[in-house]
Amino acid sequence: MTRTIETITFEDAVRFISLEADCLDHRDYATWLGLWAKDGIYAIPIDPDAEDFADRLNYAYDDAAMRRMRVSRLTSGESMSARDASNTLRSLSRFRMLDDEPASDVRIRCAQHLVDYRRGAYRTYAANVTYRLRVEDGGIRLAEKVVRLINSTDALAGMSFLL
Repeated sequence: MTRTIETITFEDAVRFISLEADCLDHRDYATWLGLWAKDGIYAIPIDPDAEDFADRLNYAYDDAAMRRMRVSRLTSGESMSARDASNTLRSLSRFRMLDDEPASDVRIRCAQHLVDYRRGAYRTYAANVTYRLRVEDGGIRLAEKVVRLINSTDALAGMSFLL
């Protein structure tokens, strides 16, 4: 029996974020897409201080339709990045609830260290990631995920996977 969620605790948030990372590392994109709220936004801003992502240049600024298209490109085998897909491993730490108490809409921030292995080479990406989680239909959904790469203003290449 599935537990119905009314408020999101710190433990609920960490468990959910860990699930999201696991889905990405194991290319379980169908499950990953199902974790999102209908109006959820996924952003990787270039400007480390950006707050209005719609009005800025981003590495990614995806709504539901763009997330589906991104997953389609990653899984179709038709794009170069899909033919030689990266293997990724995310480590998450330093979780901090940004809201004072559990609620039905919470913000949580953590550190992410991502190792990408592709074509015999490793790349690492470090970021502060902020999530806004929302209770929707009795479960937790991603309302917003903002990945702030610590080197976002450098020239970055080869990000053919989801951060």
